[in-house]
Amino acid sequence: MTHFYKTLFSALFFGSLLVACNKGFLDQTPVDRVPKDQVWKDPALATAFVNEIYNGLGQGGFEEQMLASVSDEAVFTHTGRNINTINEGSLNATNVGWESDTYKYGTMYNRIRACNITLQELSNPENMLDNNTKALLMGQAYFLRAYFYHQLVRYYGGVPLITKVYDLDEDYSAARNSFEECINFIVNDCDSAALLLKGQTMDNGRATRVAALALKSRTLLYAASDLHDKAKISAVWAAGATDQLVYSGGSQKDRWELAKQAALAVIQEGGGGYKLDLTAPVADSIGTLNYISISMGGGSTAPGVDASAASDLLFARYFIADKDESGEYIGKYNGPNGYHNWSGNTPVGLLVDDYRMKDGTPFSWSNPDQKAHPYTNRDPRFYATIMYDGAGWKPRNLVSGDVDPANQIQTGFYDLASGGKTITVAGLDTRSSSIEDWNGSRTGYYMRKFIDPNPKIKDASDKQFIPWPFFRYTEAVLNYAEACIETGDEATAKTWLNKIRFRAGMPAITSSGAALLAEYRNERRIELAYEEHRYHDARRWLIAPQTLGRKLTFISISGKFKSGKTMSAPYHHDETIYNYTYTPFVDNAHENRTWDNKMYYRPFSRDELNKNSKLEQNPGYTKS
Repeated sequence: MTHFYKTLFSALFFGSLLVACNKGFLDQTPVDRVPKDQVWKDPALATAFVNEIYNGLGQGGFEEQMLASVSDEAVFTHTGRNINTINEGSLNATNVGWESDTYKYGTMYNRIRACNITLQELSNPENMLDNNTKALLMGQAYFLRAYFYHQLVRYYGGVPLITKVYDLDEDYSAARNSFEECINFIVNDCDSAALLLKGQTMDNGRATRVAALALKSRTLLYAASDLHDKAKISAVWAAGATDQLVYSGGSQKDRWELAKQAALAVIQEGGGGYKLDLTAPVADSIGTLNYISISMGGGSTAPGVDASAASDLLFARYFIADKDESGEYIGKYNGPNGYHNWSGNTPVGLLVDDYRMKDGTPFSWSNPDQKAHPYTNRDPRFYATIMYDGAGWKPRNLVSGDVDPANQIQTGFYDLASGGKTITVAGLDTRSSSIEDWNGSRTGYYMRKFIDPNPKIKDASDKQFIPWPFFRYTEAVLNYAEACIETGDEATAKTWLNKIRFRAGMPAITSSGAALLAEYRNERRIELAYEEHRYHDARRWLIAPQTLGRKLTFISISGKFKSGKTMSAPYHHDETIYNYTYTPFVDNAHENRTWDNKMYYRPFSRDELNKNSKLEQNPGYTKS
């Protein structure tokens, strides 16, 4: 008899003795459960119930597969993950492609139900918890319910608004509410949360009054956008002009005014953000460091990183050493394969090329000087976001041996002198790497943002504690600038945009009209890269066919010896020895991206449609 079966037999035998000797055995309370009527009488138990609802936030955006890879920011390197189902437009009710639990339809409603339970129980006049505890818990429940509904609405459009707690024997079918009803509901929950949480001191990662205001700001910004204006969407997609997706009446200008006031409220109460009081651009190196510091959110101890940049965070997902969570391995998921990482969500040339030159002018491959030196004199945030060929990174010998004393990213193919001959070798971070030849970037770039630059941290094995930014003060500033542009207040918009640019080391924006709107959209793209905004922004601006639907561009790099020059292994980037050639190219083999207007919204799955006979499928998708 094995040890396992001996243990099982002993447990069953001992348990049978307990049953035989104790007639009240079946009446005992399970030790792993708390009776419902006890939860809402005890502040600690009620708090624990609400704390558990936060698990609906998942890892924030720090999953192995990131939303950036269903936008024109990145491509997911690995196959078989159903991301291409989305990007190639083949998603449908029976195959919805990759879904994150942070917006999955059924998962969100499970969390909404927990919020509804909280609000129902604490609203009961017979509940004996003190008023401050009730306000604290109800404020969080209102915020979380608003957040989960905001996730549903921005992916699916109008959804059924459920506020009651269903019993087991009830009919669960419910029709979709209109888009306008959903927006009003979310805004009302945000207002309730803001009121109840006013003056409350909260731990990091918990809802606050300012977080509720930030959620309201984003919700109203989206609601005012062209995607939800009946005339604007009808001009490009008549099927999408349903009440579940657009406002049936009212003025878009009035909606922009509401968005403007909501963003201003965050600015006024949000604490000022990080270094947004500058009157001129900082030096390039400071601009890069400022952006790195903001991205670290106080979670890095790397030299020079300013922990006070966490002041830009209004609501974030934090990670702690006592727990082993997947969000702590964002460096392993995305770092270079030459450091034994997985290079998952790699930047595409479409994003890289949109970083302006240092003087604020667009980058162009048609410019001979820029083509010859594409990574020189770019927006300082570029160097904090993108790893490119020749960029310095962590000590490679800590994980890969002494093969790269220069500690530089190698995504090209280079000449080397060997045995009196010139040979061509693959860079250590290519898909032909001598270190790992299966996890390399397909694009020629790697993600740098959100990866702790502390040289002592080995991304492939060590945890990192970078918080995920659900809401940043800077997002509210950008929201305000956009609403100002849309309501004709260009001077105010430029004032606030330039505060962000000065912090980054970029010159002031001076353009007006359509040019100003284009500059704003590029600024938002760059400042909020990899923060789960681009996918939604491209859709709400109705520019998805020209952005999300574009074919992917990658970069091919070669380094050939200059006349009379040579280098033996180990290779390092050296423009005095090499002529480097950078060749952008379109790649359709890994993902053949396309755009179908149905992709402005996700489909409801066949399972959800079967569960709810009143649930109406989104335009462009069938029920089966």
